[in-house]
Amino acid sequence: MKQWFVALLGAAFALAAQAFDVVDDRGVAVSLPQPPQRIVSLLPSITESVCALGGCGRLVGVDRYSNWPASVRALPQLGGGIDPNVEAVFAQKPDLVLLAKSSRVTERLEALGLKVLVLEPKSHADMRRVLDKLGQVLGTDDALRVWRAIDASVSAAAQSLPASVKQTRVYYEVNSGPYAAGESSFMGETLARLGARNIVPAALGPFPKINPEFVVRADPDVIMVSERSAQGLEQRPGWAAIRAVREGRICRFKAEDTDVLVRPGPRMGEAARIMAQCLLRGAK
Repeated sequence: MKQWFVALLGAAFALAAQAFDVVDDRGVAVSLPQPPQRIVSLLPSITESVCALGGCGRLVGVDRYSNWPASVRALPQLGGGIDPNVEAVFAQKPDLVLLAKSSRVTERLEALGLKVLVLEPKSHADMRRVLDKLGQVLGTDDALRVWRAIDASVSAAAQSLPASVKQTRVYYEVNSGPYAAGESSFMGETLARLGARNIVPAALGPFPKINPEFVVRADPDVIMVSERSAQGLEQRPGWAAIRAVREGRICRFKAEDTDVLVRPGPRMGEAARIMAQCLLRGAK
């Protein structure tokens, strides 16, 4: 009887030792009894980060925009990140759901008894912090290695650029609102690492809505924009006089490159390389 009790007590202590809390971007401490084995990710950058940390095999569902690495395309798509299909998420029986602050279903998922971790990286520092938290969730110590690889890739892209490209004045339009990537966004920080000058100051926020006249007055040397958002760009009032438009210094990114550029995840080094190539073309 005594041996049985000791064994039971030991098992209880072992289980308790596996339990841990992770504080998410709401400041909420999410208690997990053990590293989750069935994860739903509803943000592409988080999906990519989970996979970079070796957790792809634990994903049981993703949002409709998660498409990298290729293996996640075979997973159940559970709707958009902001308004996913709650019933479809619940049906996957996840032991953890990862989603963004902007999601509208956090409370509904929690009301169903699901564990929810809110993570939304918006800067390079955020990205490192989120990797650390995901590493904690997954029970892996790979987060620092992954971050160092990202950081080294961004540095390599910067070192590939000649001095003549530095200080190029850039306007990066993330969509046709128009919304721009400001200095304080992760994209703006990457541009700064490359030596470029962002015409949208940090004071306006990471992704501010911009008055088109602001861009005309700022007169950027290079414009970065997705092919989809670039439609009709030259016809906007006054934009024909912008140097970048006048001299054809507009980088129109294809959809696959746009996916890389707009996600603060493990492919940020590749995003830096794409931006560097644009700056080189714009300097010619």
